[in-house]
Amino acid sequence: MDLAAIIGLGNPGAEYASSRHNIGFRVVDALAGRWRVGEWQHRFSSLLGRRGGARPLWLVKPQTYMNLSGSAVAAFCRAVGVEPGELLVVVDDVDLPLGCLRLRARGGAGTHNGMRSVVESIGEGFPRLRLGVRGSTSWRDLASYVLAPFEPAELETVETMVARACECVETVLHQGLARAATTFNADAAARLETPKAE
Repeated sequence: MDLAAIIGLGNPGAEYASSRHNIGFRVVDALAGRWRVGEWQHRFSSLLGRRGGARPLWLVKPQTYMNLSGSAVAAFCRAVGVEPGELLVVVDDVDLPLGCLRLRARGGAGTHNGMRSVVESIGEGFPRLRLGVRGSTSWRDLASYVLAPFEPAELETVETMVARACECVETVLHQGLARAATTFNADAAARLETPKAE
């Protein structure tokens, strides 16, 4: 499968940069660093970067705030001539434990408002990479939880997860979605099944 764009979901603004909800932005930023993508451009209600070479690839960070991400994604697709199946959307998932990845070829929005906005705007037929952001601490209000920063004890796991997400994206690009899903979803399942040390 040839991807044309990696889209990370998040909220613009420094106050949200370190939040659980912005892990999609963090993965896109990490990819930009790996690929030495230059200056970001503000177009189509998004920040856009582009990796050159034989297979140019867009990096996209919608700037409409999470719950309206779909309007920016749809505007980008129309302007650049990209089909939903050529996107890979990277998003946080509070239903997955911190550190776990889940790659899927398509599907619904689940309980995520940003994904719901994207699905309503372009349909369900796009690949998505979900990153687990649920820590061990319980919460009373979900919105406050996902908008809060990670706890200091979680940061090492977060950095490892972002690096693994970048590896997953590169595996999709070089070996295909099915191979990447087999590798990284199995790895996530193994992490879930591994008993914690007493």
